[in-house]
This record gives sequence, C-alpha cells and structure tokens, in this order.
Amino acid sequence: MCLTPPAGFLQSVLVNTTEAASVAEPTHSARIVAVANQKGGVGKSTTTINLGASLAFQGERVLLVDLDPQGNTSSGLGIDRSTIELSTYEVLVDDVGIDDAIEPTSVRDLFIVPATIELAGAEIELVSMFSRETRLGSALKAVADDYSFVLIDCPPSLGLLTVNGLAAAHEVMIPIQCEYYALEGVSQLMRNIQLVQHNLNPQLEVEGVILTMFDGRTTLSADVVAQVREHFGDTTYRTVIPRTVRLSEAPSYGEPIEAFDPMSRGAIAYRELAREFRRRHGRA
Repeated sequence: MCLTPPAGFLQSVLVNTTEAASVAEPTHSARIVAVANQKGGVGKSTTTINLGASLAFQGERVLLVDLDPQGNTSSGLGIDRSTIELSTYEVLVDDVGIDDAIEPTSVRDLFIVPATIELAGAEIELVSMFSRETRLGSALKAVADDYSFVLIDCPPSLGLLTVNGLAAAHEVMIPIQCEYYALEGVSQLMRNIQLVQHNLNPQLEVEGVILTMFDGRTTLSADVVAQVREHFGDTTYRTVIPRTVRLSEAPSYGEPIEAFDPMSRGAIAYRELAREFRRRHGRA
C-alpha cells in the first residue's frame, strides 16, 4: 500500500530545491506525460494501460512507467510481479539504468518499467538522497529518444513518487471519475502542480482532463461532466470513458481492452481518446 504523506509534505519537499527543472526540457523525442490524481479509484492505471495500448496500436512507440506500489499497471498488462528482477524501485533508489528495467508487453511497441511492492519504501528512502525529486527524470533521459510517448502512472498521493513523476514530465493528465465528489481534492492537486512548476519543472503543463467511469443512465454522471467542463474548459477531453464490465475484466486477463475486447464500448472510447491525444500532439 502506498504511504500517504502528511499535509504540507510536498511543500516541504520542494523548499530550497536547487535543481530547477532541467529534467523535463523538451530536448528529447518522447513526450512525457504524468497521469496523476491524489484520489484513488479514478482510473489512473486503467487510463495509462489503455491509452498507452491504443497509442501503440495506432503506430506509436510507447513506454509506461509504473510509479504506484500497488502495481496495477504492471499486473494489468500481464506482468507477474513476483518474477520481476528490476523495477522502478531499483531505478529510483539503486541507480539502475532504466533501460535494464524495461520489459516488453503482449502489445507490439508497448513497453513498461514495472513496479513491485518494494516501491512503497521508496517514499522514505528517497528523503535522504541527493536529487531526490528528479531521479526519475534523470533516468528517463537515457531512453527518451526511443519512444514517441512516455506515460507515468503516479500513485494516489502527493509524496516523493508523484513529485518524481511530475518533475520528469512535460505534461500532466488528470483522470476524474463521473461520480459524487469528483472535484474533491483537484484544487489541491492543481496547487501542487503549480509548486512543481515553480520549484522543479517550469515546462510542466496540464495536458488534459479525462472524464472516466461515465454512466449514461444517471443524472449524476451528466452533471459531473457539465461541472468539469465548466471548470476546466477546453482542457477537458471530448472523449468520455464509460463504466463497463469489460473494462473491469480486462486487467484480470493481463490485457488492455483493445486486445481483450476491441469491439467493446471501453475499447472504442480509449481508441478515440488516443486519436484525440495524438491530434493534440500533432501526430494525427
């Protein structure tokens, strides 16, 4: 389970930082996107897996980085976490080259740096380390030229793991579920994104907001969509991800929805999301 830092932790982490933001300068070919929201259960891992897979099916070469100790992105792509030799933990804590930790998936052109439960301890171990906030970004420099996009699945907290993801990224993507209290905590996330921009990564931008778990049978889902679009405007993706049984089942088979059931509503939605994502980045 991911350790949740106390209130104000991110502010204390970023005080007196001396390495200002060279990590994510867009000098490499890959566009690095952190998928983040401090709330759990909003679809971060589902989006990372299925957006990444859909991009790969559309001809992009994609690297996923699992920064969540729960490892849902890893297991959702069929990675047996008990057999992982090198993971994001070794990359962040032991200075292992990230290229040594990359594993292929069942999808052509989709690769992953998996996570293990050991990553939960990294929140504590990183505190005393040099350049603790920028270790992931430094590691990614070695492989950024090999990919079109890097998607980082951040844990549901605002500790050092998420800071590393935001410091390494050019952009942050925010999944928001179409449920009650959908915007709860988002204002705090935005404040912390601004802190990272100011102290570590001036290039960081909000790439987009994705509405997930939409249930067209309820008035609540429609109300949340309207509320989020009013709050975030054009930043919000037009594509809305539905709540479906097939999307929930796919991870248990270790496959993205595009491979598990390509004609399902979830697969169609993530396919369209990938097209919209690529258009935003001038790739379609």
